[in-house]
Amino acid sequence: MVAYQYFDDRPQPEVPAAPPASPPPKRFRRGFLIALAALTVASGAGAGAASAALPTTQTSTSSTSSSTAASIYKQDLPGVVTLTVNLSRGQAIGSGIVLDTKGDILTNAHVIAGGQNIQVAFSDGTTAPATVVGSNTSADLAVIRVSVAASTLHPLTLGSSSSVQIGDTVYAIGSPFGLSGSFTEGIVSNIGQTAAASGANLIQTDAAINPGNSGGPLVNSQGQVIGINNSIESPVDGSVGVGFAIPIDQVNELLPSLEGGSNV
Repeated sequence: MVAYQYFDDRPQPEVPAAPPASPPPKRFRRGFLIALAALTVASGAGAGAASAALPTTQTSTSSTSSSTAASIYKQDLPGVVTLTVNLSRGQAIGSGIVLDTKGDILTNAHVIAGGQNIQVAFSDGTTAPATVVGSNTSADLAVIRVSVAASTLHPLTLGSSSSVQIGDTVYAIGSPFGLSGSFTEGIVSNIGQTAAASGANLIQTDAAINPGNSGGPLVNSQGQVIGINNSIESPVDGSVGVGFAIPIDQVNELLPSLEGGSNV
């Protein structure tokens, strides 16, 4: 049996042994250095193999799709940040989205939980400390604030999740395993899902999300945020294509209280 899991990105002291064929469900550790080399090699090999196998007749369609994805990435990347949270033991890595030009940033509550210091890194290389404005543990949402130049703040457009349909193309942007600015593509696999750790009415996606993606955006084909990535269902410490995002309509209902300093 597998379990719904929040991402837990604490560092591990060493690379774990390969999991058994039927491992018990477990939470993510907050480490992001483990097996990066293997992941890089595997992803590179896979991409090469897929490219070689594509028939000539598919080249035009693939190029059009890539061009659209590339424009969405360029549009939204400046509004996505990487969070490094110092804990009593180790660090947590997560993601967040810029909400406004005041410096408010939305993320998951579990990313900053127990944090003694929060550092925010923007795509242009700017870094700044952040303070917690408001947090809602049960909704797994939090707003933090930084003080940086207005030119660094690029608020993302919050869309609507009410019209999301199964099969819609979606993209996730964040910092899986600490790899900031990572971009993955998938579809909406289901809607109205319930996860024990994450609540109800969630958006399910097969866009790859992993430790470090927590708090980052799930965006539609117009680059509008339709959800906040926060958990997966997996028997291993990594994505198997079943991820969950908090619908942005639910987020919008709570934003006024979070930005007003509510902590529940």
